[in-house]
Amino acid sequence: MSEILNKLSGQGVAIWLDDISRERLRTGNLEELIRAKNVVGVTSNPTIFANALSKGDAYDAQLHDLAVRGVDVGEAVRAITTYDIRWAADVLRPVYDSSGGVDGRVSLEVDPRLARDSEKTIAEARALWWLVDRPNLMIKIPATVEGLPAITQALSEGISVNVTLIFSLERYRAVMDAWLAGLEAAQAKGLNLATIESVASFFVSRVDTEIDKRLDKLGKPELKGKAGVANARLAYAAFEDVMNSERWQRLRDAGARPQRPLWASTGVKNPEYSDTLYVDQLVAPGTVNTMPEKTLDATADHAAISGDTVRPFYEQAWNTMAALKDAGIDYDDVVKVLEDEGVEKFAASWNELLESVTKNLVP
Repeated sequence: MSEILNKLSGQGVAIWLDDISRERLRTGNLEELIRAKNVVGVTSNPTIFANALSKGDAYDAQLHDLAVRGVDVGEAVRAITTYDIRWAADVLRPVYDSSGGVDGRVSLEVDPRLARDSEKTIAEARALWWLVDRPNLMIKIPATVEGLPAITQALSEGISVNVTLIFSLERYRAVMDAWLAGLEAAQAKGLNLATIESVASFFVSRVDTEIDKRLDKLGKPELKGKAGVANARLAYAAFEDVMNSERWQRLRDAGARPQRPLWASTGVKNPEYSDTLYVDQLVAPGTVNTMPEKTLDATADHAAISGDTVRPFYEQAWNTMAALKDAGIDYDDVVKVLEDEGVEKFAASWNELLESVTKNLVP
C-alpha cells in the first residue's frame, strides 16, 4: 500500500473511486484497488457508464441477451447498470461489513432527466433500490430544489442516499435539512437509523473552472484556482454547525450516523494546478474524497498529506470568497450556472448511453 494513501486514510478521509466498468470488475481491478490503494467505496454517474459501454466487449453478451428478449432500451440500461452496481457492491461487501456499514458503498444515480421532478425521482430511487437489492447501495439524487423532497422521502423509507450536484453553501444547508427531516421521519416509522447512510457530494473543480473563466474576463488572474477549495472548506464549516445542533444530537442519540461531506469532481481540470490540489487541500476527518483513477494514482505517488487542511483555514476561505465578490464574481449566478450545466451534462450522457444501447440491441 502507498504510505501517502495510508496517511490520508489515517486522517479520517475515506477514499472512494469515481469510476466503474464491467471490465474493471471482471479483471479483478477493483479488488486490487481495495487491497493496494485504500479504496473503500465506488461512485458512478451517467458519464462513467456511457464511457464504459463505449469501450471493449465486456457488455456484448448481456446486450445480445437483452436484444433476444426484446427488452426496451430503458429497461436494458437499468439491467446493464444495476448488474455492474450489484457486482461492485459484492466486491466491496467485506469493507462494508468491517466498517460497520459506513464504507464499502456503491452509488447509482437516478435518471438525470428526472432532476426537476420530485415524484418521478423518488419512484426511480425506489425501483433502483429494489433492483440492486444490496445493503451497501447508495442512490444518487441531485440536490436540485425538486430533488430535496425526494431526498427526504428516500431516507424516510430506509434508502441510503448520495446527494449529488451540490455547488452552493445555501443549497448544501438545505440538503442537510432534507437529510435530517428524512431521518426524523424514518425514526417516527420505527426504522433502524444506524442502517441509513448518506453522503453529500460537494463539487469542487467545476467551481474553479467556472470562476477562473470569469476572472480571466475581469483581468483578475491572481484569484484563480482558489474558489473551489475555499467553497468546500466553508461547506465543512456548515457541516460542523449541523453536527453541533440539538436536532442532530437527538438523532445521533437514536443511532443515526453523520451525513459525511464528499468531495466530488476532484480531478484537476487546469494543468497549471497541482494534480492533487483537491485532495491535499481538503483533508478533514469524517469526509469522503471520490477520485478518478488518475487522481488516485497521483495522490498515491506524490500528494502532500500534512494533517487537517480544512478547519484551520476557515478565515482564509471567507477572505477568498470576499475577494472574489469584490472582484466582481457573482457567486449566486456561478452556482446556478453550474447546477444547470451539471443536470444538462448528465442528461446528455444518459441520452448517449441510451443511444449506445439502442444501437447494440440487435439479436
